[in-house]
Amino acid sequence: MKRILYRSRPMLLLAAGILAVGIMVYFLASARFDGGKEAAATAPLTAAVVEKVKLGEHVEMEFVPIQPGTFTMGSSQEFGDEDESPVREVNLTAAFSMGKYEVTQEQWEAVMNSNPSRFKGAKLPVDSVSWEDCQRFVAELRRLTGRRFALPTEAQWEYVSRAGTATPWSFGDQEKLAEDFAWIATNSGNTPHPVGQKKPNPWGLHDMYGNVQEWVSDWYSNPYPPGNASDPQGPSSGDARVLRGGAWGDYPANTRSSYRNCMGPHMKHEGVGLRLVLWDD
Repeated sequence: MKRILYRSRPMLLLAAGILAVGIMVYFLASARFDGGKEAAATAPLTAAVVEKVKLGEHVEMEFVPIQPGTFTMGSSQEFGDEDESPVREVNLTAAFSMGKYEVTQEQWEAVMNSNPSRFKGAKLPVDSVSWEDCQRFVAELRRLTGRRFALPTEAQWEYVSRAGTATPWSFGDQEKLAEDFAWIATNSGNTPHPVGQKKPNPWGLHDMYGNVQEWVSDWYSNPYPPGNASDPQGPSSGDARVLRGGAWGDYPANTRSSYRNCMGPHMKHEGVGLRLVLWDD
């Protein structure tokens, strides 16, 4: 059974009936090792070739090139939650680029001319956006730039989060290190923070853990489909979409690379935002 870890605010996520009513749930996990193997992937290109997409006079997005590769997705029930299994080998066959940072409020405003966030600040990650809001944002961004943006698949997100590592977090298996890489319950002051202030993962991406949870494209399913997979897209339908990475109100166990959460696609929360992928033209 999953349990709420946002303890400091009255607007909490309910922990029952996640698929029936599309309500967010929070995992309680105390993993020390995921059991995953090292990804057979080439590290992204150097920071010198990070692509910048201009959105306005002083607003741009940065994307880190990610090479295709194979990795072990999920975690055994011994070390994670039941919906992180069965562990399976996943092959991503195409290169893509992932947002170096979570989408910020100034980026959202440059595209949508509005700011739905509960916590206001240009460099803060946008929050309180539904999955459906994110689809409208992506559609408008495509229209404005002519580029192929999308939410990452769940597999793409975990692949980049792991960044070639085999441990629960890309920084290892010691929870005490989490505060160096993430804004979480123990150091956030119950609020999100400007993106990019914490250490990046081995592939140069910031805030993959904590700050805000990130929508991905997949419908939620429990358990994962069995068997190895290439470029999995998730179920064809469902009642809730997947969230990844944990947020400012979570503890380290709920930010692991294999940690999963979900919420109805129309729902919003002050601990939820997004990160984008960009495909080559």
